[in-house]
Amino acid sequence: MAVFRNKPKAEPAPAIHSLLGKDVLFKGEIHTGTHSFRVEGTVEGTMHSTGEVSIAQGGLVKGTIFAKHLVVTGRAEGTMKITDCLEIHGTGFVEGDVEVGSLVVDEGGTLQGVCVRKDQPAKEDARAAAKGGPLPSPKQPDGDQKKAEAKH
Repeated sequence: MAVFRNKPKAEPAPAIHSLLGKDVLFKGEIHTGTHSFRVEGTVEGTMHSTGEVSIAQGGLVKGTIFAKHLVVTGRAEGTMKITDCLEIHGTGFVEGDVEVGSLVVDEGGTLQGVCVRKDQPAKEDARAAAKGGPLPSPKQPDGDQKKAEAKH
């Protein structure tokens, strides 16, 4: 006797609502609302989305991205503020200042720059150190502090 079970259905991938094709260069500002947007060409400017933005392999975005979810298989350069998740797949390259809710980097993916979780208070000293700036000097006793100040 066979027993049939109801298998949970896998959720289908979200439909792509808008597509910027391979040989297309867009300069300016894009607002997609909650609709998903896929970049296969090049965007130079600012993108605003409360949905998902995906940058396909061969796609490039230079500028600022504000999105709920960003999936990078291509290349993103600039400033990214992602409220939920930034995913960098194996061929993906992200360079710049990034603020995320969560971060996933697959093997082979690259994140170059400063990455801050939005729910963690950002410290300017840590940000400056990450950018190659000076580390804060260790706290010195009061007597040594005055000597250190006199030298500067």
